[in-house]
Amino acid sequence: MNIKRAKEEIKNTIEAYLLKDSYGSYEIPSMRQRPVFLIGPPGIGKTQIMEQVARECQVGLVAYTITHHTRQSAVGLPFITEKEYDGKHYSVTEYTMSEIVASIYDKIESTGLKEGILFIDEINCVSETLAPTMLQFLQYKTFGNHSIPEGWVIVTAGNPPEYNKSVRDFDVVTLDRIKLIQVEPDYEVWKAYAYENGLHPAIISYLNARTENFCRIETTVDGKLFATPRGWEDLSRFIQISERLGRKPDRDVVGEYIQFPKISKDFANYLELYYKYEEDYQIDEILSGIIRERLCDKLKRAAFDEKLNVIGLLLSRLGQGFRKAADQGDKTQLLMEALKEINPETEGNASGSMLSRLASLREKWKKEWNSKREAGLLSRREDYLRRDVEGLLFKYEETLKREDITDLKTAWERISQMFEEESIQYDEALSEAGKALEHAFDFMEAAFGDGQEMVIFVTELNTGYYSVQFLKEYDCERYYQYNERLLFNTREDEIRARINGLGR
Repeated sequence: MNIKRAKEEIKNTIEAYLLKDSYGSYEIPSMRQRPVFLIGPPGIGKTQIMEQVARECQVGLVAYTITHHTRQSAVGLPFITEKEYDGKHYSVTEYTMSEIVASIYDKIESTGLKEGILFIDEINCVSETLAPTMLQFLQYKTFGNHSIPEGWVIVTAGNPPEYNKSVRDFDVVTLDRIKLIQVEPDYEVWKAYAYENGLHPAIISYLNARTENFCRIETTVDGKLFATPRGWEDLSRFIQISERLGRKPDRDVVGEYIQFPKISKDFANYLELYYKYEEDYQIDEILSGIIRERLCDKLKRAAFDEKLNVIGLLLSRLGQGFRKAADQGDKTQLLMEALKEINPETEGNASGSMLSRLASLREKWKKEWNSKREAGLLSRREDYLRRDVEGLLFKYEETLKREDITDLKTAWERISQMFEEESIQYDEALSEAGKALEHAFDFMEAAFGDGQEMVIFVTELNTGYYSVQFLKEYDCERYYQYNERLLFNTREDEIRARINGLGR
């Protein structure tokens, strides 16, 4: 299965394992909860989805790469204690608590989360001395003499033997006690993730054209050659930071992340062309409504790679506008929910001045979200949005102080007025992104009409996370017309086949 389906399966498993009966006991007792074993190629996102699952299930996460541990750190250190048996005293060896088990209790204490996920990576690559401990762990959910706390679900991961010579095969006894999930790379799933997380458009458009280079791992006489999803994502982040610093990564930099010389060289050449097309076609002008006939004619006669690059540039700029609108909309929604708690017209709200209400609300907000941040329950975007809301609450508080507004009704009217400014900003962001989309359609029509390039453009609009969210709010008539008229669903495979064929 692909990584998206694997994530859903893990999430469903955790929800099932943590379901309690009317007496407060887990419906599936801990000993009957099979540990999940996630196996797949390196770099496809096995570790990353665990962070997402923990956030979405609002449970704790303790993660270890077991190959970094010795038997002593996993099991605990031996010590001598005295015990009495049948009236006689004996020296007995016991073990301190495992570092891993102790980390779970530390997590519970620091976050207050009594349920969570213990994620053990590279579990099938442990040393010979640690192998029996891992088998005991999978079968009995213990490290040494100490059990994994109830309410903590065990998820493990590893690579198939063709990718790692250190892999140890599990015997049937162990395999019959785990829940095996095999994961394969899936570019379409990764691309949706790439759009949602703002990966560099050059990488997305390159892999659209050469999907076979998305995840390639080969063993040659020169050693291991590999290009992985993790490599593409890390390269994307480095390219974006380099651009902000006024630099353009060269072939050597690409090769540091994509350790497959043929692919890294090919992408480096593609990236050079991407920067050239960015200058040649002046995408910002196009999205502002300046459509130059000369550029339309040039693109119409261009090679298919060039067309894909320009479409990628358009989608990237549009995506920035879509995300801006989404961020403003979500921030406004969060702010509205917070302000409901101090609305004097709402029955049951606490008494006191509006200043004291605002101060209490801001302190409560800060404490609640700091706790979630420290527990790892917030994505970076969620964290930033909540910081923005906290900043707005402080701004409202300072405004009431500066303007010396003490009357409760007047203060609420002033807060409502400032909140309306946020709503206006959302409407403006939505309108601005909508105009840019309309201008993009103007350019696409002038250059390609309703040809296959328009199909690709609409395809990518249907793939991007923020474009999909935007189109739920903004009524773009041409989008719906092209989506229906071009028989998008039936023609997609044909276009994809041609795109993929370019790299062969």
